[in-house]
Amino acid sequence: MSFISTSSSDGVLTITIDRLAQKNALSLEMYKDLTAALLELEKNNELKVAVIQGDTTCFTAGNDLNDFLTGGALTEAHPTVVFLRTLVTLTKPLIASVAGPAIGIGTTLLMHCDLVYAADNAVFQLPFSKLGLCPEAGSSAILPMLSGRVKAFELLVLGNKFDANEAQQVGLINKVVKVEDLFSTVDEVAHQIANLPAMSVRASKGLIVDSQKENINQVITHELKYFEQLLGSEECKSIISSFFKK
Repeated sequence: MSFISTSSSDGVLTITIDRLAQKNALSLEMYKDLTAALLELEKNNELKVAVIQGDTTCFTAGNDLNDFLTGGALTEAHPTVVFLRTLVTLTKPLIASVAGPAIGIGTTLLMHCDLVYAADNAVFQLPFSKLGLCPEAGSSAILPMLSGRVKAFELLVLGNKFDANEAQQVGLINKVVKVEDLFSTVDEVAHQIANLPAMSVRASKGLIVDSQKENINQVITHELKYFEQLLGSEECKSIISSFFKK
């Protein structure tokens, strides 16, 4: 069963994470489906922009840890790594619609989106150090650019939860809206983009992000090296084992 669904309308591709019983935790199969959806956006000339969303109570609680731990080495063929590389190289706009928890990758993937809207019930967290791990998805480079070095250290190392207003202050999201208005707000913006000249939009995105792609890919490679080492450490294994016992 796939927990990633897609639908399209008037040039807008909507990608929905739908695994609420597990708080939309991302399995390796879900990463494959997310990548497939992004690749469909890239190759389909009828599609101009994509929206990624959960529902009004949860965006994603992050990785399915049990699935992730048994998923093998973090090589370039690993579903998570393929997804991250696809995010970095995407040439069409990606909008995030965030409500409820956005934990771990649920926050770091937002750093690769072109627009991010959050409901007033959104909660963000980067709990890598708490799990005995390190930043991923290029966040160790992107977040300091957004928030400044000391704030990035606070969010990535202390790993405490923060709300949508703070996320907006650090430059992670564009706007905070009422939860009941989230989907309609994002839909309106997505269709606004879809109605713009497509080549102009792609050129503009390219000018904004292309100069950073090579560096971000290098950062991701560096992060993965440390992440895999830490994932195999006894300290991390002990923390995650305690997590499952809870």
